[in-house]
Formats: sequence, structure tokens, C-alpha cells
Amino acid sequence: MDLLRNRRKQAASASPSIEPSIEPSLDVTSLPSLSGSASPPETWEEVDISSTDYARRRRELMEMMADLRSLGADAFIALPSVVVIGGQSAGKSSLVEAVSGINVPRDSGTCTRCPMECNMSSHATSWSCTITLRIGFDSNGLDLQKPTNVKFGRTITDRSEFEVWLRRAQAAILNPNVPSSTFHVKTIEELKNIKNTLKFSRNVVCVSIEDPDATDLSFYDLPGLIQNEEAEIVALVKGLAEHYTEKKNTIILTTIPMSDDMENQQSMSLARAADPNGRRTIGVLTKPDTLGTGAITQRRKWVEIIEGRSEEHTLRHGFYCVRLPDDAERAQRLSRAESQRRAAEYFDTTSPWKDVIDRHRFGIPGFVSDISQLLIRLIEEALPRLREDADTLLAKCIKDIDELPPPLEDDPQIEVLGRVNAFCDVFKSFANGSHEDKRLAQRNRALYAIFKRDIRGTAPDFRPFNDPEDYVPLDDTEGNMTLTDRDPGVKVMGIYDIRRAIQEAIGWELPNNVPYQAKANLIAQFTKLWVAPSERCLAGVNNVLDQVIDTLISTHFGRFKVLEEYFGNLIRTQVGICKTRAQEAVKTALELETTTPHYTQNTHYLQTLREKWLAHYKTVRSRPLLYMGPMTSRPGSPSCPKDDDCPPPFMQFESASGATSKGRPAKSSPDKDRTSNGMPCPVRLETPEAKALRALAEAGYAGLRGSDLARLLPPDSFEEELVVMADVRAYYHVAYKRIVDHIPFTIEHALHHALAKQLSQSLLTSLLTDVASGPSFSERMNELVSEDASIAQKRAMLSTRKERLLNIRRRLMTFSSSI
Repeated sequence: MDLLRNRRKQAASASPSIEPSIEPSLDVTSLPSLSGSASPPETWEEVDISSTDYARRRRELMEMMADLRSLGADAFIALPSVVVIGGQSAGKSSLVEAVSGINVPRDSGTCTRCPMECNMSSHATSWSCTITLRIGFDSNGLDLQKPTNVKFGRTITDRSEFEVWLRRAQAAILNPNVPSSTFHVKTIEELKNIKNTLKFSRNVVCVSIEDPDATDLSFYDLPGLIQNEEAEIVALVKGLAEHYTEKKNTIILTTIPMSDDMENQQSMSLARAADPNGRRTIGVLTKPDTLGTGAITQRRKWVEIIEGRSEEHTLRHGFYCVRLPDDAERAQRLSRAESQRRAAEYFDTTSPWKDVIDRHRFGIPGFVSDISQLLIRLIEEALPRLREDADTLLAKCIKDIDELPPPLEDDPQIEVLGRVNAFCDVFKSFANGSHEDKRLAQRNRALYAIFKRDIRGTAPDFRPFNDPEDYVPLDDTEGNMTLTDRDPGVKVMGIYDIRRAIQEAIGWELPNNVPYQAKANLIAQFTKLWVAPSERCLAGVNNVLDQVIDTLISTHFGRFKVLEEYFGNLIRTQVGICKTRAQEAVKTALELETTTPHYTQNTHYLQTLREKWLAHYKTVRSRPLLYMGPMTSRPGSPSCPKDDDCPPPFMQFESASGATSKGRPAKSSPDKDRTSNGMPCPVRLETPEAKALRALAEAGYAGLRGSDLARLLPPDSFEEELVVMADVRAYYHVAYKRIVDHIPFTIEHALHHALAKQLSQSLLTSLLTDVASGPSFSERMNELVSEDASIAQKRAMLSTRKERLLNIRRRLMTFSSSI
């Protein structure tokens, strides 16, 4: 040991151990380089660091990390860790043995077939070891909701027994369907002959070592990277290594045999992929004694790498070189101190290693010390973020649980009946418009307004002229409205079309009697057009109803999928029945209008409209030029280039001399009363009709209107046709006002109100009938309100997750309060 201490002192004097400043960060990439060998507060050869505050804190940090891993924290947050990777025959097993002081299995081929977590603690007076199986994955490699930690066997106090117990633990991991206790008594030969269920596993063998001669450290030993195996096995092992190395808080220790070129090392390629900049990778060079004295170039190259002078191979924390016991030395069962002494002697006396100034880069003691300190600093840096992540994940987990429907607390029967009654009451309020959600009433009102517009578009298009297409439509008696949404089924009919309709209906009527059938045929031409708008309206209302019903079913029964499906089917069946009845009711309402007799008791309204339309048709026929279409022109008819320049009927212009066009003096008007082109503006004088009405009033015939003057017109040769036009048009308006109210009322009462009225009774009757036919009322009720399996599974998963996060958070907070 004196030789080791002397080399330590020389290294300290050659490169002073000064703790560099640590930048605030959350991963290993920002930690200072290990160059210079940062060390604990006191020099180790002068002070027993196991009793210092630094050692105590280091031990507590390591214990906390071990506790967090046992709680499965690494499934949620990135815990700082050290992982050892390397290819076969790279010296990885020997490195693990040298670091941990234990013997690991050595067989031909791959021995390590699952991760091993090694936790070393120096806070002990004698050596002991416990093994735990951490089961976090099923046999298919899928995450379990909650990892389990199974203590494997007794506490080991004899180092020589460790290897067989480690083999037993690995066998238990690879055979998950066999009780782990089965392997407690198996011998090495029996274990070698076992045909394992799994070739590799992600579950972990956790080894906790209490060793007064150890350095507090925790690391993962992964299965060695392989190449000469089945592609599936190669990919599985590589994927396992990638899973551990990709985490940003992981220090990657890659073992590199110096007997081979660096470029050939698969572990270095994998490390570069996970850590392209080499900020958290540390190279461990093994087997330096395999380089013969003639390998001068190779030795020089390795020295450049160790001293950090190689441009091709640069790592932030550098490379370490270790000499590990060979097979002969392992057979001698040398102590750890003796192995380290021989390695130190080799590096101190062998060229070119003895000439390297930084002696801290050689041997296991300096390597383990630096890795331990680096891990401790990484943990300290990560602690605030670990607490923050745990709090964030816990808050989200609680939020996710709150968003799930709460578990059923009421009696199933009460729950079912309560939801049925609530559904029926809400739908009834939707139907009568008292619910705060007005979409059913509002969307149906919009559909009824469209229906009214469509029916208005079926009005007869009578134009009392020989060539009706040459004239504008007559859509009201005042000439103030023109239909823009006219039904394409409406035919334009002129005076001769009406005469033809009359002649086709003549039977044995006496002369001067217009057949009733002629009017009935003309009425049928517009009433038959009401079928399509009525069907469209009903279809639209049905769609709205379906949407509302689906929403209410989901709202009131969606928490329980069985209940939702059961009552959803019952409700939709009743909706279908009401739709059929509503369709029949609408059909009946249409038959009242489309079949004879055509009847109304609103005779006053009918007679008033008849007189208005007859007078309007007569007036129109007396002034055909005023009603000609805009593109129509007749020989001798006035031609107006612009509508604004054409005076309307009974309107006169002032001449430039101030007289009207008939020579009478005009009233003075300001010059501004002219058009933009200088033409005199029209002067609205008393119309001839107004004069006539005033004269008749003075003669004692008061109360007459302009339409009454049409009676004074001379008899028209098409008088009968005009009367038929007026009768049919008047009846249209009477029937139109009926149908635009009757169809909506029919739909509302035959569909919505009928459904709301019968829904509760029909649902309860169907439920009782169904339950009565089953074996047990309570069982059926329980079945209906059985929670959806996915929701129950999600609640269980979240509850387990919450429990784990609470334990993780509690452990983090406990450590915080103790420092």
C-alpha cells in the first residue's frame, strides 16, 4: 500500500486537486471534466473519508438513488446513473469484479443475460451482500403498472458464495413463470443445464454490497454486446444497451480492449450514437499488458488517447487505463489490495505508461474515486429537477384521475332508475323548449322557416296575357314582391292555358258554368308540390333529433358502456317508432290539402283575396305595356334606355317652359329638382284613379278603393278565365297559411311531444321485462352499471402511478429535509 500512496502523492503534486466550479445544469454534460481528478474536501491518505461529512452525504445520496430505483422512479424521471457497456472479451466482467470486489459468472459465450444493478456502500464493518429481483416488465418486455421487488435468498456473508447466488438470481429472472424460491438451492451445474424461458430480460438483478473497503458507487452492468449470434438476439442486446445509454443523466462507461483498434469497438459506436459530443462517455482501456514490446506505434497511440492529445478520440472526461487480473491471478484468489498493488507496480515500471504524468488515469482506485465523485455531483445537480419533475408528474396524474368518472357509490338500481328519469326529464324540456340548451327548438324553427319559404315558392304563376312568358310574374296584388325561390315545378300559365284547363274539365255543365274540376285541377298543380318540401322538412327534423338523442344518451349513460348500449338501443327504437308515426301524420296532413274536397271556412279572407286578385288581373290586362318583361319590346311601344328615365303610370314631366306635357301650368320647383342629365324630374300629381275615387266619394259612394274601379272596366272576353285565376290564387293563399302551420305542428306533436310523453314508460317497461326474464334482478342491475373495462383499467393504472409518485416525492422530500 505504501507504493500506492506514494504514487498518489506524486500525482497530487504533479496536478493539484482543485475542485472546479460547477455550472448549474441537470445532466452530466455540464459537469466539469475529470482532468485534474477532482477530489473530496480532504486528502484521502491523511483522513478517513468514510467518516467525513462528504462521505456521509455521498452515502445518503447513494441510498436515496437506490430507494428511488426500487420504487420504479426511473420509469418516470431520468435518475442519474452509471452504466457499463462493452463487447465480449473486452474485459467488462473483470472491470466489474475489480470495482465491486465480487466474482461474476464466466462461461463461454454470453453470461450476463439481464441488467445487474450494483450498489456499493462503505458504511459497514464487515462484508455482506443482499440480492433483490426488480420485476418491472412482463415476459413480453412490456411495462408493468407497478414494479415489484422480490428479496432473493438470504444475506450473503461469504464472498465465495456470491457467484452461485448471482447465477441463481439470473435464472429466476429468465424463468418468470417459475417461483423464484425454486432456484435458491440449485447448483452451478444444474443452472447451466436449465433451458431458460427467456434468452434475455429487461428485469434487473439488484446487488447491494456492504464493504468497508469499497467506494460508495452505483452502476448498471449490461449484457455484453455480441455480433456472432442470431440477428434477433444481437438486436435485443443492442436495444437494451441503447435504452440505458440514451438517457441524458447517464454516465456511459465503455470498456475498450487495447489489444484491438478503437475503431473496431461496437461499444464506442453505440456510445457515440447516444452521446455524439462525448460529454458523458468515459473510456476504460483494458488489457494493456497484451501489447508486446514491439507494438511501439500502438502504445504511442494509446498514450496519446490517455493524455487527451488524440484528435480522433476525445472525450470530455477522458480515458482511464486499468490492468485487471488474468486467469492465473484469478485462480490465486488475490485480495483486492494485492490486485491493485500489482497493477500499480505494472504501470509504474512499464513503458510507456510509467512516463505519463497524470498518474490518476491508471488503476482502479483513481478510476473508481473519480467516477464516484462525478456521480455524486451529477445527483446533486439533478436533485432540484427531480423534485420538480416528480411534482409535475404527480399533478398531472391527479388531474387525469379527476377527469375520470368517479367509481359508483350508489345502489345500482338507484343509479339506473335515476339516469333513466333524468334522461326523460331533460328530453322533455328539450321538446317543450324550457331547457337552457335551445338547439332543438332553434334548429327546428330554422327548418320550418325554410319549409315556409319552399311552400311560398309553389304559388301559381298566372299571367293574364296571350304570351305569358313576355311579362313579369305577378306575385302579389300590390306589385311590390317577386319570388326569388320559386319551385321549379311551377308552370307559367297565361290566359289561353287557363281556357284550355277549363275546356278539358267541361262535362255536362250548363252553358256559362265553369266546371269545378277545372279549379280543382289547377289547385292540385301547386298542392302536389308540397310533398317534397314536407318530406325534406321532416328529414331535417329527424336528423336534428338524432343528434340531440345521441348527445343525451352519451351524457346520461356514457359513463357505463353496457348501460349506454342497452338504453341507447331502447331509446333509438322508440325514436324510430315515433318517426314512422310522424311520417304517417305528415302524409295525412298533406292528403287533406292534396285531395278533394278543397274547403275552407275562412270565407271572408277567401272572398277578399278573390276580389283583390280579380281586380289586379283586370287592371294588368288593361295596361299590358307596364308589365312586360325587361327584354320584351313591341312595335309602337315606348322604348326607355334607362328605367330611371321612364315615368311610371300617371306621372307627368314639366317642360322647359314650365308647363306640363299637356300644356297646363306647372307648379314652380327649384332648379335642383332635375335629374343628373338635366332632364326635369317627374312631378307626382293626383292620379286619375285618385281623382275618380274622390269624385265618387263626393257623389256619395264613399269607402271605395282603387281595386273597386276595375269593376267599371268594360266586359273582358276572358272574364271566366280571369275569375278562375282569381279563385285559384285566393285559395292558394288560404291553403298556404294552413299548411305552413299544420305541418310543423304535426311534426312537433307526432314526433317530439309523443316521444317525450311515452319514453319514460316504455323504457321502464322494457327494463322490468328484461330483468324479470333473467335469473337475478340485482345481478342485472350490477351488469348494467358495470364500469367500462378501459376506464377501470385506466383508474387502476393511474392510482398505482399516483401511489408510486407519492412515494418518490416523499423520498425526495425526506432527503431534502435531512440536509
